[in-house]
Amino acid sequence: MSHIDNIFNQVRARLQAHSIKLWEEPYYSEGLGSIEASIERLADEFSEHLGIDSSRCKCVLTELQDNALRKLKARQEFSETGLATFKVRRVDNRNGTTNIIDIKCDLNELGSTLQQAIASKLQIDDANHVKCISAGRIISPHATLAAQNLKNNQQLIVIVGQCDNQSGALHERISKIKSDVATVVASQNQLMEMEDQDGNPVFLPPNENRALLTGMGYCEKARAAMNRDNYEEALLLLLEADEQFSACDSKFLESVDNYALLNLDIVWCYLCLKNVSQLPDADRRLSICDRSFRRSYGENYSRLYALKGRVCPERALIMRLHLLQGVVLFHRNLRDAAYERFEAAAAVLSELKVNDEQLLLLVEMGFEVGEARLALRSSAGNVERALQWIQQRKQQLSDARKQSKGERAMHRRYAKQATKDSDWVNPRSVCTLTEMGFDRRLATEALRRTENDVPRAVELLQEGSAELSASLPKESSADAVQLSVLLQLGFKEPAARAALESTQNNLEQATDFLLKAIESEEELVQTVDRVTQLASSNAIGFDMASTSQASAPSGSLIDAVLKKSKAEIEAYQAYKRLHADLTHGDQDYLNLPLLQEEQLLAEYRNLLEQ
Repeated sequence: MSHIDNIFNQVRARLQAHSIKLWEEPYYSEGLGSIEASIERLADEFSEHLGIDSSRCKCVLTELQDNALRKLKARQEFSETGLATFKVRRVDNRNGTTNIIDIKCDLNELGSTLQQAIASKLQIDDANHVKCISAGRIISPHATLAAQNLKNNQQLIVIVGQCDNQSGALHERISKIKSDVATVVASQNQLMEMEDQDGNPVFLPPNENRALLTGMGYCEKARAAMNRDNYEEALLLLLEADEQFSACDSKFLESVDNYALLNLDIVWCYLCLKNVSQLPDADRRLSICDRSFRRSYGENYSRLYALKGRVCPERALIMRLHLLQGVVLFHRNLRDAAYERFEAAAAVLSELKVNDEQLLLLVEMGFEVGEARLALRSSAGNVERALQWIQQRKQQLSDARKQSKGERAMHRRYAKQATKDSDWVNPRSVCTLTEMGFDRRLATEALRRTENDVPRAVELLQEGSAELSASLPKESSADAVQLSVLLQLGFKEPAARAALESTQNNLEQATDFLLKAIESEEELVQTVDRVTQLASSNAIGFDMASTSQASAPSGSLIDAVLKKSKAEIEAYQAYKRLHADLTHGDQDYLNLPLLQEEQLLAEYRNLLEQ
């Protein structure tokens, strides 16, 4: 933030505090325009009170007056013609705001019309390269501006994804990321699964699971972009993630850190793009983050400190929150409150600094930089304790994943059967009931009927087990003819038999079951090659000596198996692309070097002293 921006903040706040309207007399007259003598007197008064040079005060007052008059003119024009005026700021990584332009557009027009108008004004050939952001949301090109709650005189920020030789156009990269995430999340092989920070699986109904996995996929790619200092790409991906998170149950979002971190990262991108026009959205998002941290960590983080001590790595997030809260307060000219937040951030920062020599020592031992940094922060800089922390962390994750192996397997089984949320059964609840001695199939049906309410399911199992048992489909043995078909497709007999028994001899569902059970891309490729060869060699009766024509796989079944196998191969390839630039530490979101934070903290503390 520049010194002149600091002056603007102070002058604007004083005008508001004293209800001074620069567009009215004695500062402006319809017939005379701006009344310079009154502006000069006001500048002298502000100069004396704020300790700012009078000429600078006058320049700021004049510009604020011009802005107010433009808004009044835009309001009148909107009333007369229906054309809304938008103040559009183009931002980028290097320079922050590079253009400020006024764009006029009817609120009944689609977002694409606004994109085209901005592209024309900025001399951008392809309007698809223009991404508009309003109040923390990407403006959709397919809905009207009114439907997206845009108003006259609203401020927008615009990110323009220009082409470069290395990475192509920004919007094309993001489109590819979104496509890859969708492909991976839709994979029947569950290439992405959710865990909490201790390695325990997180189970959700199908629709919420898809939405949250999609949002988390965007967040991971956004953090990779932030690590490259590409805040334009990061912001767009984070806002896309925000849309996905909004499809999740609000109570669940309030109970996990992911949504808090998303909001924290969005505000961080605003700051790194030197954009304060989204100040109300930043304030809202930091409030969400603060409330979430208080629920998770306790008031004044007492619960967190009691569990992990005051040197826990989560304090890096707390430091960034304090800093961003201070920045927002500073831009609202609440300077005393901003000072308190900055001092709180500085206190945490001083305790989180890591000795470079100790960090290098751990790296030379073979540990990753991020892993070493987190370990040193968690052990107050003691190298021996840092080594213990790393080993204990690895053991904790290993133990949690071993203990949840049964739950994960059950989750995969039910995920293959549940197509909508009402069919979903929580595998952890199934395990709980089976450990109590109930039959797995009866427990599953009871949980489905009670919407995963364990106490009600227990009651149903105790009082209505006969009715539950009668409602379950009869367990059947594998049909010999259909088993022959699956064997000709190349599936192993034990797996094929289990698939038919699990699906009551539904051949299409059985092939889906078998394809979902394939655990590697190589095995999928072998399946495609085998079935392709079967189809191309006209093998529909290739074993007539031992197999009847009726038992041979039909052309439609072969096509379906090929299509689904190829889709899963593409999911594996999309997964590889997604992970190409990601780090693989389970606590990477805590691994903040805090160098930028330290620089920004010094900058804003210096501005407070001016």
